[in-house]
Amino acid sequence: MRTWTALILRHRRLVAVAWLALFVAGMAGSGRLSDRLSIDFSLPGQPGSDAAAAITRTYGNGGAIAPSILVATVPPGQTVAADQARIGAAFDAVRRQMPQLRVVDYAASHDARLVTNDGRSTYALVYAPLPRTFNASPLLDRAQSIATAALAGTASISRTGAYELSTGTKQEGTGVFAETLIAGAGALVVLAFVFGSILALLPLLIAAVSITSTLLVVLGVTYLTDISFVVEFLIALVGLGVAIDYSLLLVTRWREERAAGRSNDEAIHAAMRTAGRAVLFSGVTVGIGLLGLLILPVPGLRSVGLGGMLIPLVSVAATLTMLPALLRGVGQRMDWPRLRHEDHASRPWSAWGRMVVRHRALAAASAMVALGLLIAPIFGIRIGSTSADALAATGAAHDTYHRLVDGGVPGGVLTPMEVLVDNDSAAAAADRLAHVPGIATVATSAAPDSNRAGTTVLIAIPEQETVDSATTAPVTGARDALAGVRGVVGVAGPGAVQLDYVHAVIGDFPLMLGIIAVLTFVLLARAFRSLLLPAKAVLLNLVSLSATFGLITWFWQQGHGSSQLFGVSPTGAITFWVPLMIIAFLFGLSMDYEVFILSRMREEYDRTGSTRTAVVEGLGRTGRLVTSAALILFLAFATLASAPSTDLKVFATALGAGILLDATVVRALLLPALVALFGSWNWYLPRWAERALLIRAQPVAAEISTSRTAA
Repeated sequence: MRTWTALILRHRRLVAVAWLALFVAGMAGSGRLSDRLSIDFSLPGQPGSDAAAAITRTYGNGGAIAPSILVATVPPGQTVAADQARIGAAFDAVRRQMPQLRVVDYAASHDARLVTNDGRSTYALVYAPLPRTFNASPLLDRAQSIATAALAGTASISRTGAYELSTGTKQEGTGVFAETLIAGAGALVVLAFVFGSILALLPLLIAAVSITSTLLVVLGVTYLTDISFVVEFLIALVGLGVAIDYSLLLVTRWREERAAGRSNDEAIHAAMRTAGRAVLFSGVTVGIGLLGLLILPVPGLRSVGLGGMLIPLVSVAATLTMLPALLRGVGQRMDWPRLRHEDHASRPWSAWGRMVVRHRALAAASAMVALGLLIAPIFGIRIGSTSADALAATGAAHDTYHRLVDGGVPGGVLTPMEVLVDNDSAAAAADRLAHVPGIATVATSAAPDSNRAGTTVLIAIPEQETVDSATTAPVTGARDALAGVRGVVGVAGPGAVQLDYVHAVIGDFPLMLGIIAVLTFVLLARAFRSLLLPAKAVLLNLVSLSATFGLITWFWQQGHGSSQLFGVSPTGAITFWVPLMIIAFLFGLSMDYEVFILSRMREEYDRTGSTRTAVVEGLGRTGRLVTSAALILFLAFATLASAPSTDLKVFATALGAGILLDATVVRALLLPALVALFGSWNWYLPRWAERALLIRAQPVAAEISTSRTAA
């Protein structure tokens, strides 16, 4: 690290110019990124996804996504039967003017269940092409406008559906740029408190350069492979938090070395040798967490892992190159007016460390009881999609949906099955489907847009939404009933895809978690020169993850607080991709704090040979830093929770709550208590492990007493 630091300081102007060029190029190119991101989460090789792909190839729409629902409602005292010809003509106008859509309505199917019991409303299922990017053109808005114009003075047209309900009363959030500015403003307040000088601007500058540079790299990657739209949010908000965390650690250590009397260059070298090394290991650890997504058989989630890995890597690169160059050039001038100093460890955190060491058994027990209570709800977690009642509590989509349900339309209209069959087998397949328990009706459209290339698409509407393991029985029943029918290509739709994810993705979950845990253990064993510390770090991360899952199960799935804070009813389930993303991101992000704290404890132990001193001094030097870093990340995720999508709210609150929980109960209480309890065993590394990890044993001060006394 010393050679690297010397090289950076020698060419600091060139380093600054290079990052400035990346920043400008990133700003220029970031506007094009949104239009190149994908929202495809298909699952090749699974029956539901393969059937959906076949439907999309033949008809150009539907298959993998739920339809939008256009509802025609006549004035009080009238019935749709009297105006059926005009209503049918209105939906025909949509077909004629927008051939890329597929419309299934009463006039084309003569299915009585497509009319409400009071006779005042009828609905059409409208299947659109799968959007290629997050900023897809509003085809369905145009379809609604066409139907509305055709029925002017006869009936009103409203729209609902799973997507419409998921965005609630607003179709867009505050936007990535606005959310980043809000989070950045909150981070500046925290940094101003930590530094007490205009040095607070330095981590924000590193974050801005890291974010724009990452956006530029991801833009280039989109020309090689599809990247999920989720990555854009994560680059802005996770990138903001991670880059600031790394800068905060390095600048704090630089100030500490300056306060100890070192020259500026010596302080930079010392900070890079200690904090810089911790930053490097932290960034790689976050990357390892995201690496787990690459083994999943879902291109969309793999792309999140690929794009997400770039966030910590670019942040580490900026922190270990641009930051020392800036500290050499303007660091001393920016460290003004120095309302805070780093000449001694934090007194409150040192006192906390001494208390934890003194009452280590009680501290560990208290933390484990608290975590156990948080973990308990996880045994009731249900993986699936968010129920309709939790998607939107108000708004036109909510009112339209409940008008249908109150009129006797099955709730499963939000998640209908699409069954692709040969024309000759359509009647037999429809008859089999009609007898499957849980299926309310089977609509067979005679319109040309549902009959193409010798095939037809049957629409089976379940009695209830097929959103989780407790409600997908009709999909399984449909597959079983059609197993012996010739000419049946497959069953698609949201419920079928849901089963695909449960079978394929959840099945790979242990492998994903195992790879992350093993790679993290090996990396941290090299970093800490210990077997116990990395094992404990991995175990604590698993405990922290379990507590986070228990918390979101209690808060979102069971609804203890979601209505009060977000106006969202109990979701009934956690969407399949959310737990995987939480594991991938939270495992690495929370490990950052483990690395920060244990790196300093290891350093103090090497200096003094005392586990007690290592715990007290380690917490005293990193406690304020870790809590400040966690607060900054929490603010970033809190802004993401303002997104209109319920799933994004669940994801953001899980990461935010998990970060705070990890930085307080786990890292500030349980971790130091366990280190104190294990004493000298924390630092044990046998010779065979040294050889296997390719590291050399480093001499440390002799332990001044037995492990029990030293702890």
